[in-house]
Formats: sequence, structure tokens, C-alpha cells
Amino acid sequence: MAVRKLILVSIILVNLIIISFGIIFTPRWFWLLIIPIPLLIVAVYHSVQTSHAILRNYPLVGYFRYIFESIRPELRQYFWESDTDGRPFNRRQRSIVYQRAKNQRETVAFGMQTDPQAIGNEWIAHSIFPTHIENHDLRTVVGNSECKQPYSLSIYNISAMSYGALSKTAITALNKGAALQNFAHNTGEGGISNYHISGGDLIWQIGTGYFGCRDEHGYFNADLFTEKANRPYVKMIELKISQGAKPGHGGILPAAKNTPEVAAIRHVVPGTDVMSPPAHSAFSTPLEMMHFIQKLRDLSGAKPIGFKICIGDKQEFIDICQAMQTTQIFPDFISVDGSEGGTGAAPLEFTDNLGMPLYDALTFITKTLINFGLKKHIKIIASSRIVTGFDLLKAIALGADACYSARGMMFALGCIQALKCNEDVCPVGVATQRPHLYKGLDVEDKYVRVAQFHRNTLRATVEIMEACGFKTLDDVTADKFFRKTDNITTLSFQEIYFKDSGRLNKKENAFAKEEFLNH
Repeated sequence: MAVRKLILVSIILVNLIIISFGIIFTPRWFWLLIIPIPLLIVAVYHSVQTSHAILRNYPLVGYFRYIFESIRPELRQYFWESDTDGRPFNRRQRSIVYQRAKNQRETVAFGMQTDPQAIGNEWIAHSIFPTHIENHDLRTVVGNSECKQPYSLSIYNISAMSYGALSKTAITALNKGAALQNFAHNTGEGGISNYHISGGDLIWQIGTGYFGCRDEHGYFNADLFTEKANRPYVKMIELKISQGAKPGHGGILPAAKNTPEVAAIRHVVPGTDVMSPPAHSAFSTPLEMMHFIQKLRDLSGAKPIGFKICIGDKQEFIDICQAMQTTQIFPDFISVDGSEGGTGAAPLEFTDNLGMPLYDALTFITKTLINFGLKKHIKIIASSRIVTGFDLLKAIALGADACYSARGMMFALGCIQALKCNEDVCPVGVATQRPHLYKGLDVEDKYVRVAQFHRNTLRATVEIMEACGFKTLDDVTADKFFRKTDNITTLSFQEIYFKDSGRLNKKENAFAKEEFLNH
């Protein structure tokens, strides 16, 4: 109360002094009232309002609290974070993407900054007999015996990010970058826009809202799907069951980003919040899901069909595998999203507390598919915080055939991790629909950076493989990767993730069913 009175009395006195000087000396003094009078009005207002206790008790000084709070992320990122502290990605991770995207020097000096004795530290065993790999274009073929149009997929691709969540310039740059370096671009569940067709191969993602292939009631429309699925640039089709950042929760497109153009692509009402349903309306059981996958395969001319999932209840995925066996319908690929995956907008509890982390989910899916004899039919794509060659090889060692990256590709576009994706105020024009912001993203410059990031990351991946004596991706196995699990123990990924399951052999893709069930 004393502080509030002191502030009000001080401002009143300042106003009275200026008024007195204006009366006694010259009217020019009244021009100075342009500042203290508005301050007095604000101070009086806040002294009587009841919504903000800080502003009520400190009518003007309280604003400093909100000012400093609003710039806290920037202050932390630029002044107080160490190179290894930031989240979701630290400065070292962001810097390596920027350097590779710009073709700049990416070496580091003086030694490692992380603590090799820290719990959780990971490393890979090198060989005293390094190999040499001529081909740096690492790929895997997606498409089982039911697929008539198999696709040669790069092991590193652009993860699902919709137009609407990302700007038109960002989507265009990503697609042109994919075309330049010959890798794939996942559309995200928002549908295929004109900005997705700049030459890059597409993985068309279909979510619970069926955007781009829905009728006026939001149900799946076979005719719209058939027309788009048979376009030549659509190479694969991904049915989104759930995503890591918000498993069990539908996608969110804020009204501010739902422009008339975005609404036309998605077949929704413009200027409204678009909430995708949590579940699909086209199927509700694992058996129905398999039949729907077969329907998509038939309608698409037998292109590779797969689904994206974040593991929650393990039994549900086991039920899906049983449905595959029962129906003899096998998807061509499964995209595994970890709970650490990113999104433009999600409830806090879903982001922090739901879903299985990537490496646990990846190994569970790998072991389950092998146990059911299904791995030979299905390729696995891993997604979540994969930005370096070491990240790629870790996922491959645990069963992945290829990987996605969303935020890594955003960094290549110039993302600064401002954490404003859900506010439509992205300062670098990546995650916004505001013209004055997205026009700052120069497509002709950024698409080259996306391509260079992809090329240099694969180059780094090959260099690690050579140092470890790996001649092919099949040689990348879990027993060569290690993690410090406590102060005195270091275990291989084989011991951590495949204990009692036999050695994970990618060439054989088999281990005893009884051992898996016992584990």
C-alpha cells in the first residue's frame, strides 16, 4: 500500500510541477505533460483494478516484471545458457545444423565439452581398420510384395509439417531442397498445397481430419484421395495414428493461421480453430485399420502405404501385429514417433507426460515385428530429435531403416528456436502466416541450405560408418553403441534394449519367440 501511494503521489507531484511552470513561465511547459499524464492515468487505473495483484500494488514498476518475463527466453538463450544446456535443442546441436546448412566449417576445437563420465553419456566403438564407402547417398527401398510402386527412400527425410503450421515460403524451400538433394518431404496432415509441388518427392500424410480427402462432414472421401494419391510426385502415403508431441490428441491449427487459402486446401471453415479428432472415423479396431490400409493401397495404385504411431499401450501395437497376421495385410512401413517429438501447439501435459520415448518405442516395435515374423515386410522410419549423423546411426542400430527430421530441417531454414510456433509470430518466417514475416524467408537461399544440411549430414554419417568399420547400413548394430548407465557401469545398446533377446541381426531379422515373450 505504501509503495502504491508513493508512486501515485510522485506522479501527481510531477504533473503539478509541470502545470505550475506552464502557468508561471511559458505554456511550452505543457508539452511535457504528454508523458506524466498518461502515466498518471495508467497508475490510477491499476491501483483500482483487481485482475493483476502486482500492478495493483506497484502500478508502474510492476510492468518491469512482465517486460523481463517476456524476454526471459531470449535472455536465457543468448546470455546464460551453456552450449550444452538448451532445450529442446542445445546450442551445439543448433550450431551444427546451421554450419552444415551454410557449408561452413563445422569442426570444434580443444576437446569435448560434455562430461564422458556423466550418466547417460553415449559413444560408439570405432575400428582400428576403417573402411571406405564410395556411395554417400544412403537409401532403403520401401515396398513389400503387395506394393507395385516401391520407393527408394533416403535414410534422412523431412518430417511431417503442414502448410498452415509452416509458412508458404518455408514449405516451398523445404520441397525444393528435397528435390535438389533427392530425399522425401512429408506433407504433414494438413494436405498437399501448391507449395509442396516444387519438385520434391512427397510422403502424403493423412490424419484423423482427412484434410485434402474429406467430405463436408469430415469423413474420408475415396474420390478425393484417389485423385491426389495417384499424382506422380506422391511417392508414399502415411496414415497418422498418433504423434509423439501430443499422442491421443488431435492436431491443432490456430484460427490466426487458418487463412482462406489454408482452409481451401483442408476443406474447413477459414478463420476458425481447426481441431483434428483424436481418433479416425474410418476404422476403430486393428482389423478395420488393416482393411483401411488395403483400401488406400488399392486406391493409390499400390504405392507404399504405412502408418505413423507413438507407442502408449504396448498391447495395442501387439494387437495391430496380430491383425496383420490375421488379415495377411502388411503395411509397407511404420513411422515411429517418440514422445520427445515436436509440434507447433500441444497441451503441456501431452507434451511432457504422454507417450513412449523414441528409443524405447523403436526397440519395442522392432522386437515385436521380428517376433511376429513381420519385419521382412515392413520398413521402420524413426522420428524425434534426429539432427546429427550419430543420431541417425543410433536409430538404425536399434532397428530403424530410415529417419525423419522436422526441427533439424527448420533450423536449416533459419529457425532460432524462439518457441513462438503457436503464436503466429515466428521472427524468421518459418512458422507463421503473417506476410511481413514469412516474406523475410528467401526461398532461393534457404532451399539450398536445406539440401546442403541433408548432404553434409549424410557425409558425416558415412564418415562415422567408415571410422567404425561399417561397410553397409546392415553392419550398424546395437552391440557397437554404448551408454553409461550409472557411475561405474557402461552397457551396450544390445544389453540395454535387447537383453535376453539374442543379438539383433538385421540380415536375419529373427530371434526366438519364447525369448521375446519371456522378456
